[in-house]
Amino acid sequence: MPPKVKITKDDIIQTALDLLRKNGDAAINARSLASALNCSTQPIFSNFSTMEELQKAALAAAYELYLDFLKREVESGKYPQYKAFGMAYIRFAKEERELFKLLFMRDRTGEDMSPSLDFEASVQMIMKANGVSIEKARLMHMESWAFVHGIGTMLATSFLPLEWEIISDMLTDVYQGIRARHVSEGN
Repeated sequence: MPPKVKITKDDIIQTALDLLRKNGDAAINARSLASALNCSTQPIFSNFSTMEELQKAALAAAYELYLDFLKREVESGKYPQYKAFGMAYIRFAKEERELFKLLFMRDRTGEDMSPSLDFEASVQMIMKANGVSIEKARLMHMESWAFVHGIGTMLATSFLPLEWEIISDMLTDVYQGIRARHVSEGN
């Protein structure tokens, strides 16, 4: 009978996320993971053929955590859904700084730049709420997202502390300005 597997693929991914949270992307290598798991590198390479494969799995797990932030913010009912997406993005930046940097502040040269599920959902919300074309909704979302990303980046890097009420007011002001400009221009 083969020996029982003690360290699973999920254990490795969770440990990678924990290391990312504490020390950032540079901290992830086979040796640091093995040390954190209290094992040799053998279980890591039994579950992942390369470190790149493990890094992709950790990136996907970090993105799932981010999507959970979106879901929880929307379900809280505190904000309209589109604003909840922005607030969740900023909350993720503040509470999961290193994961935010990994997901949203890395060089993406050579990566698939297709719109993500949350991007497309945001565009659909704008189209529905404002009766604008998909092209106009994408532009409105890009303008709003650039602002939200700026706030998230300031919080993730401890550049500027902001209170949630101020952040909420700022998001409303910017969205209303963008909306007034684009909706008044028509479709």
